[in-house]
Amino acid sequence: MSEPISIDIWSDIACPWCYIGKRNLEKGLEAVAGDDDAPQVNVTFHSFELSPDTPVDFDGDEIDFLAGHKGMPRDQVEQMLANVTGVAEKAGLQYRFDLLQHTNTVKAHELLHFAKAQGLQHQLEERLMSAYFTEGKHVGRIDDLVALAVEVGLDADAAREALETEQYLPAVRQDQAQARAYGIQGVPFFVIDGQYGISGAQPPAAFENVLRDLWSKRGDAELEGDAEAEAAAV
Repeated sequence: MSEPISIDIWSDIACPWCYIGKRNLEKGLEAVAGDDDAPQVNVTFHSFELSPDTPVDFDGDEIDFLAGHKGMPRDQVEQMLANVTGVAEKAGLQYRFDLLQHTNTVKAHELLHFAKAQGLQHQLEERLMSAYFTEGKHVGRIDDLVALAVEVGLDADAAREALETEQYLPAVRQDQAQARAYGIQGVPFFVIDGQYGISGAQPPAAFENVLRDLWSKRGDAELEGDAEAEAAAV
């Protein structure tokens, strides 16, 4: 049995392209799962803060934030958000920028590391992104985060303690240091098997092709290794 292919994803809860990229990866994984020799894959999410200086309670909507943060005219921001909303819809996501509550995401990242330790990282990643982009829920305050943690099966008291003591903040910083070491400047960014980098919300087919190619090469290498072992035994 070949070792699973590792997919390490650097993303931010507040990144609209990260949710789209996540969904496209899932569609790619679903497609290859039907192969006769389906690739085995391990997916891990890593922390990346796009705007670490954002206050927890930002006074304004998403248009206000982007207009101020990027210095873009409001009408240009509105056009950009409309474009992202259309791309998200094609990925099966219903973005509601009119409801979105912009916030600092460091606590959300800490909670994701807590969830990872409990084996529920994937469930929480999905819950946080859905809450933020489609439901207009706040994902920066501890009380709101604990409530979302409970929804995916995490213990409320343990989650609150982890956030209040910043137990997983070092893990967040370690992810960010690794991103800098890789030269990652934007997200989503996918590192596959520690050797291939895929930047941006690529279509599902891009992930299908890479995974099938890697899995095929892994199988060929194992066959060669078996043949060499048999020859040595003779």
